[in-house]
Amino acid sequence: MLSPAMAATVSGVPRVVDGDTLVVENTRVRLFGIDAPESKQTCQRASGGAWSCGAAATAALRALAAQEVRCSGDEEDRYGRLIAVCRAGGRDLNAAMVARGAAFAYRKYSMAYVRQEAEAKSAGRGVWQGNAERPDLVRAQTRAGTPPPQSGCAIKGNISGRGHLYHVPGMRSYEATRINTRKGERWFCSEAQAKAAGWRRAGG
Repeated sequence: MLSPAMAATVSGVPRVVDGDTLVVENTRVRLFGIDAPESKQTCQRASGGAWSCGAAATAALRALAAQEVRCSGDEEDRYGRLIAVCRAGGRDLNAAMVARGAAFAYRKYSMAYVRQEAEAKSAGRGVWQGNAERPDLVRAQTRAGTPPPQSGCAIKGNISGRGHLYHVPGMRSYEATRINTRKGERWFCSEAQAKAAGWRRAGG
């Protein structure tokens, strides 16, 4: 949820809060058009193991923003943060985070960095090396009282009238699927694991 604000530009050496938030000159800045993994979020490697993609995103932004940055924007989010594009040394930091696979293009608000995301996904960089749940889904699950996937195990095993089906991040039905462990539903760390347990891939 965004609200108009007077156009603002802040510059200085920032303090990095997480993978998409900075503090510049006492102004909290949320990077426009991107969404980085939550600070404690884990993602899955191609081999199936988990890695701390949230901590890695914070470290990536800290490296990119180690010098003075200049952030410009004209909207605030509901937390009062300036929504801005930040640059350092002539480089668009928002674009660089997505290009490195350290953040997702936040399509809900902008399509500005979809190209960089496609390139990172094709190259298997960062969050694209294995399964990763988009941060907005992690936040939604947390608000709903559903614990986020543990140890990077983001595949959802759902039980319905169609049987035992698993849903992989990116599928049309993935976001709407909720896991109820009391029904026997569960998370899987890989498709091979889900198939071995007798579950079938959902139809998109």
